Amino acid sequence: MMPEYQKITLDNGLGMVTCPMPHTRSVSVLFFVRAGSCYERADQAGISHFIEHMCFKGTARRQTSREISEAIEGVGGIMNGGTDRELTSYWCKLASQHMETAVDVIVDLLRNPLYREEDIDKERQVIIEEINMSLDSPQQRVGMIFDETMWPDSPMGRDVAGSKETVSSINRQQMKGFMGGYYTPDNMLVSLAGDFDPDKAAQIIERSTEGWQRGVKPEYFSSRPGQTKPRVRIEYRETEQVNLVLGVEGVSLFHPDRFAIDLLSMMLGEGMSSRLFTEIREKLGLAYDIHSYVEHFLQTGVFVIQAGIDPGQTEKATGAILEQLGRARDGVSDMELHKAREMAKGRLLLSMENSRNVAGWYGAQEMLMGRIMSVDDVTEIIENITAEDVKRVAGELFLTDKLNLAVVGPIQNESALADLLTIK
Repeated sequence: MMPEYQKITLDNGLGMVTCPMPHTRSVSVLFFVRAGSCYERADQAGISHFIEHMCFKGTARRQTSREISEAIEGVGGIMNGGTDRELTSYWCKLASQHMETAVDVIVDLLRNPLYREEDIDKERQVIIEEINMSLDSPQQRVGMIFDETMWPDSPMGRDVAGSKETVSSINRQQMKGFMGGYYTPDNMLVSLAGDFDPDKAAQIIERSTEGWQRGVKPEYFSSRPGQTKPRVRIEYRETEQVNLVLGVEGVSLFHPDRFAIDLLSMMLGEGMSSRLFTEIREKLGLAYDIHSYVEHFLQTGVFVIQAGIDPGQTEKATGAILEQLGRARDGVSDMELHKAREMAKGRLLLSMENSRNVAGWYGAQEMLMGRIMSVDDVTEIIENITAEDVKRVAGELFLTDKLNLAVVGPIQNESALADLLTIK
């Protein structure tokens, strides 16, 4: 039996999701903040990520990052944070008897960061080096170029970390102002999973967030591709391999075809028995790594294929990938669909063995969509997806005019690749 969940909203507007897992000996505490690149103006790009870093640099009660780390590591726990396009998260996983410590530390980070100028200057350089690392990695760089190509001049197309220029210009006053507007209890949610008493947890969180004032609803900056023809962008580099990303706009978290598209990706490019792996790697020998994945956001989504290819085989591999997209529009077999269904269900069930995954699964749904689908709900949806559903969504997604191609490697002839971008 999968763990049940409960939802409540505290008086200060903080949402709370609890999911007891009494068979475990740990508890995971995740705080979600409605902040990320989709809540940033162009001149603020990277501010959400910068703030996430600064929250770990010291608070009024824990003056240094070491004191913060020791509070959790001293009881055998782990903690971290992360920033994405639509959410920033802070999490801790530790032995269940130390749940109150986890709540106390994370709330302290979110309410009382010091923002010392010397820490800001140091962390600014750390983030710039993080950006440099991404720029130096062809696999990461091609993803960044794809996003810029897919969503030009919009939040979805920007790196979550921002650019070296914007990170260099963000100052203490801007961060404090942004945090004051976004880090308010009614713009946040806490999700707990593991071995704990929900009523006691609610009392602890209510006590730790007492006096935290509500804010105003933050502005979300929309991104839509607005695409009418295929797009290609190449960044020339003297590398041994071409890194390639080909993708199309997908659907949002709320779209009824969301799970059918997930199954389509599993059949096309997830796993060593997928169509792309079998054809491009095993049969044609054109790539070591080739895979697909899907992401769903509040207002849009994306279907992506990524591969590493010998430079001399780039056109052949691109044509072979496009051929597989065309074949997907022709339909899938019952055997493929059955395998994809079982893969989807199996992955979900296995992830639910980890308290951090459970807290993330329930909390992110509630935070983003305002509702929660249980594992059983999703399983039922997956079971009812037909081969005709998958064929239909492939036909709607894989259109020539929706194609976006990004390439990093020793390729100079952009027109040759552009001419290939047709799905027959």
